Amino acid sequence: DDTLVIFSSDNGPVWYENDVARFDHDSSGGLRGMKADAWECGHRMPWIARWPGRVAAGSTSDQTICFTDMLATFAAIVDVPLPDDAGPDSFNILPALQGAAERPIRDALVIRSGAKVMTIRMGPWKLITALGSGGFSDPKRVTPAPGDPTGQLYNLVEDIGETHNLYAQRPEIVERLMKKLNQIQSQDRSRPATRARSK
Repeated sequence: DDTLVIFSSDNGPVWYENDVARFDHDSSGGLRGMKADAWECGHRMPWIARWPGRVAAGSTSDQTICFTDMLATFAAIVDVPLPDDAGPDSFNILPALQGAAERPIRDALVIRSGAKVMTIRMGPWKLITALGSGGFSDPKRVTPAPGDPTGQLYNLVEDIGETHNLYAQRPEIVERLMKKLNQIQSQDRSRPATRARSK
C-alpha cells in the first residue's frame, strides 16, 4: 500500500523488417527506427508508475523524462538533498508523478546514439546532428550532398513518425537547439547547479 512500483524498458527493440513479416507484429509501435538509433524507437519507452495515494490511477503526463531522473526523484521522495556533483542530468519528476507539474520539469533532454550522433529534445522539437539513424537501422549515416541539410529536425507533436525533416525550413529552431546542446555539452550537465562549482 505504500510502495512505488515503476515498469519500463531500457531501450527500443532490435526489430528488422523480416521480424515484422515473420511474427506478423511490429514492435516499434509505429515509431521510426530501433535500438541505438537517434530516431524515436531507439529511446522512447513506456513508463508506468503505481503508487497508491500518491499517483492517481489512470492518470497520464506528457512530461519528457529520462531514467537519469530517478536519482533526483528518489532523493526527493526520501527528503535527502541531491548534491550538485551527483546526478548532473537528473531532475526530480515527483511533481509530474503527483499531477502537480504545471510546466516542463526539464527544458531539454540530450541523448547520444550509437555512432556518436547527438540528439536534443526541447518541447515538441527534436534535433539530430547528422543524417541517418546513427544506430542499427539503415541508413546509419548519410553524407549530405552540397546544399542538403546536415542534420534532422522534427516536430514530434505533429510528426511522431519522423517523416518530415524540417531542418532546412526552420533554421531558427535548429540554431536554438544547437545552442542549448552546446551549452549542456560544455557544462557536462543539464541540471542547473545550485551553487557555483570551483574550477
